[in-house]
Amino acid sequence: MGVIRYQLCYDVGMCDVKIVIEGAVGEIIEKKSRFIATIRPVNDESEAVAFIEEMKKKYWDARHNCSAFVIGEHNELTRCSDDGEPSGTAGRPMLEVLLGAEVHNVAVVVTRYFGGVLLGTGGLVRAYQAAVKEGLAAARIAVQRKGMIYALTMDYNEWGRVQSYLAGNAYNIEGTDYSDKVFSKVIIPITDKEQAYKQLIELTNGKIRIDEIGECQYLSE
Repeated sequence: MGVIRYQLCYDVGMCDVKIVIEGAVGEIIEKKSRFIATIRPVNDESEAVAFIEEMKKKYWDARHNCSAFVIGEHNELTRCSDDGEPSGTAGRPMLEVLLGAEVHNVAVVVTRYFGGVLLGTGGLVRAYQAAVKEGLAAARIAVQRKGMIYALTMDYNEWGRVQSYLAGNAYNIEGTDYSDKVFSKVIIPITDKEQAYKQLIELTNGKIRIDEIGECQYLSE
C-alpha cells in the first residue's frame, strides 16, 4: 500500500476511515443530458452547505443542482436534495453511492443540463448514480489511520536491518539524522505497535533505543 505524506495530529479523531483528500469533477452524458458531479471534502455541515451554494452559483444556468453529503466517522450526519427532480430520483441515489463507497466527510453536487429527452425515474436514478461514481473515481481518496510516532536511536551497524524492516512493512520514515548514531523518526500503525516494538528489539539484539513521541493520524492510499 502506497503512503502519502503524513498529516500529524495529536488530537486524534476519526481513524481507519476513507476520506477524500482531493476533490474532483466527473461527467457523463445520458440521452443528451449532461450530468456534472463535483466532489468536495467537507468537515462539517456548514462547509457542505457552503459548497452546495457555491456550485449553485457556479452552475446558475443549469436545470438542477442535486446534492448529498456524509459527515462523521459513523455517518452521523447525512443529507440529500433532489433540487426539483422527481422525489427520490437524484439526492437519495447519490447518497447511496457515497454510503456504498464508505467514504466519510464528503459532499457531492451533480449538476444537470437538460438535453430535451426525458429519462424516466429509473433513468434518472441510474444517471445520477453513474455521475457520482465518475466523480469519486476521479477524486483522491485515502484511509485515515491512527499511528504511534517513535524516535529510534541506534548504531550504524543496526540501521541497515532496521531500515529494511521498516520499508518491508510500509512503515514511514518521517526523518533521519546521521551523527555519532542514527536517529530516525517513524510512524507505526497503532495495531502494529507491540509487534513492531518486539521485532525491532529482536532485530538489533536490544541495541536500539525506542522512545514514544505520541499518537497521530496519518493518511495511506
